[in-house]
Amino acid sequence: MNHPIVIYLTCLGIAVALTPIVSKLALAIGAVDKPNTRKVHTKLMPTLGGLAIFGAFYIGHLLFEYPHFQFNGIFIGSLIIVATGIIDDKYELSPKAKILAQIAAATVVIFSSQLYFRSIDLPIIGEIRPGYFGYVLTYIWIIGITNAINLIDGLDGLASGVASITFLTMFVLATNMNDYFVMTYALILAGSSTGFLVYNFHPAKIFMGDTGAMFLGYIISVLALMGFKNAMFISFVVPILILGVPVFDTMFAIIRRKLRGQSFAQADKEHLHHLLMSSNASQTKTVLIIYMISALFSAVAIIYSLVSPNVGLIILVLVYIFIEVVAGKMGLLDKYFFPFSKVVKKLNNTSKSKD
Repeated sequence: MNHPIVIYLTCLGIAVALTPIVSKLALAIGAVDKPNTRKVHTKLMPTLGGLAIFGAFYIGHLLFEYPHFQFNGIFIGSLIIVATGIIDDKYELSPKAKILAQIAAATVVIFSSQLYFRSIDLPIIGEIRPGYFGYVLTYIWIIGITNAINLIDGLDGLASGVASITFLTMFVLATNMNDYFVMTYALILAGSSTGFLVYNFHPAKIFMGDTGAMFLGYIISVLALMGFKNAMFISFVVPILILGVPVFDTMFAIIRRKLRGQSFAQADKEHLHHLLMSSNASQTKTVLIIYMISALFSAVAIIYSLVSPNVGLIILVLVYIFIEVVAGKMGLLDKYFFPFSKVVKKLNNTSKSKD
């Protein structure tokens, strides 16, 4: 009954069945997303779709539960996140209120489930034990990843598709580690987010809202923590690679806003998906490009973990240079503050002068 394909397809089917019900509920209670100058959709859209993902996750848990003493704390934290998301999708909470809820959820996970960074395995440096700073680092990790997924949720199917790729990558890595808890729940969540994607891909019929984006970010951060706790040889680099798109997009957004003297919570239209949209004017093409980038980072994470850290780092550098060059040719670097933008720009100007 607990065959991986059975778990994945069952949860996918549950999400497909729940999403239309949630869509009707969202419209009934007025949980809708109105178009504005910062958003790409042009009509009123039901939001709250994350409730379908969470519902499929919970039903999947009841069907395929793999017992673990830390699950209760993880689940209570997810309830805090989902409840906050529902309120926000209906009434629009302030960024400060959402951060406080995320701190509360992280606190439950850290102190109830005793889930925090006890040790970190870094390339070249090796294993380090952060001590009490491990608690601080865990808060930063959970809150950061929770908001990173939220920040990329700007196009139809983008966040749900990237999350699906992330969960499937976690399943592959957990299989190699024989971590049956992470294996099981990564599959449950992969099926849940993919099932929602059926309705969320362009043209979307429903948005996941903060309910879905925050829940996906929260649960991804927690599953990554489970990998750290259960096997020290899983490097700190690996989950960052798996989450390459949202992590780097968030990092560049913070740098961009700080350089302009803005709050890091200040919304803008210069995320990766906005910039790609301005270049090709196609939601579908933009989303597929970001899926490809996310899959590349996931492949590097798998190579790094399963084959060789050295080979993985070499491939990561090559992938990053490739992304830089492509972004430079698209004219995105100056806007996006890529670290090597000046170098790439010179190379582009040199090649143009030769032509």
